Amino acid sequence: MRPAQEHFVGFDAQTAASAVFRAHEGGKLVIQSTMPLTDRASLSLAYTPGVAEVCSAIAGDEALARTYTWRSRLVAVVSDGTAVLGLGNIGPAAALPVMEGKAALFREFAGLNSVPIVLATTDVDEIVDTVVRMAPSFGGINLEDISAPRCFEIEERLRDRLSIPVFHDDQHGTAVVVLAALRNAAAVTGRTLGDLRVVVSGAGAAGVACTKILLAAGIGDIAVADSKGVLHTGRQDLTSVKADLAAATNRSALTGSLVSALDGADVFLGLSAGLIDEDAVRKMASDAIIFALANPNPEVDPEVAHRHAAIVATGRSDYPNQINNVLAFPGIFAGAFDADARAITENMKLAAASALSEVVADELAPEHIVPSPFDPRVAPAVAAAVARQASIDGVARA
Repeated sequence: MRPAQEHFVGFDAQTAASAVFRAHEGGKLVIQSTMPLTDRASLSLAYTPGVAEVCSAIAGDEALARTYTWRSRLVAVVSDGTAVLGLGNIGPAAALPVMEGKAALFREFAGLNSVPIVLATTDVDEIVDTVVRMAPSFGGINLEDISAPRCFEIEERLRDRLSIPVFHDDQHGTAVVVLAALRNAAAVTGRTLGDLRVVVSGAGAAGVACTKILLAAGIGDIAVADSKGVLHTGRQDLTSVKADLAAATNRSALTGSLVSALDGADVFLGLSAGLIDEDAVRKMASDAIIFALANPNPEVDPEVAHRHAAIVATGRSDYPNQINNVLAFPGIFAGAFDADARAITENMKLAAASALSEVVADELAPEHIVPSPFDPRVAPAVAAAVARQASIDGVARA
């Protein structure tokens, strides 16, 4: 099912002339040779006959492809267009500008090459088989904008079948940045993660991943709510993913609505489109922390949030404390590639979050709990931490 028509811009001559459309005209990517092809000698090195020697060497030892092709630092950015931004299921062609943008971010923030790939199928088996067949061309797979719950199975099956990093950024990139930001927000308010009671709005891809990483990091108590209320083991309408989440969370055994769960909560983490009114926010604990991450409309209006919370973060660039995945995924892949890692482990994600939080540890303030995406310290710090952890976890081959 496609999203409602009001999501879409009416396209006319005036729209086409706008700055946004002019910026995207012709796409945002090119492929450029690293070898100047100016004469017969350079052509014979880059292509035949010289290339045959390299091909023969790789045929004898596939590990040489890491050195003599771009594969070792090349990411496939793969989507089926079913969960694009706030637009929903808009299909593969309409998803392509986002995938191009992702590839541009990889290049700008970590110096990595990537290729956007959109698939004309939503079938889990077909997606998995297609990516597996493409995998010899790539050093890592970034899954993007694939709807839940299919995204969980796709990632899990690809991780089982491939010996290169597979990373669903909507899940894990968000989770890494949220953990880093929440650790710093707790520090600013004189608390630790273990002191906090958190309520998560949303049990989709991001909600599940954020909850899992917060649990692994030692969060005090956490409850997750979907559109029907708080997840608990007594509910009979839960998917297997939500049932597992209910069993691992909700230490306080809450059974009511999201709004009722917010009474006395230290943290609201919004990862859905559901709006929260001021009365519910007012009942949160003192020195509350509100992460309202829905785009373009946060679950709690930022002006309302600032009236009742000590620290507020959103997913938007026009407010302080933007929770932006670009703080995580370029450095995570760079670190995994530096280590020639077979996979991205849970500990590598935790290491990425720690490194990200430490970038601004000496600069913390209520409106500065995460670095700017343009802070040049971010990707190198994250990459170094991820590469170290890959070695510790035994998945590094370099």
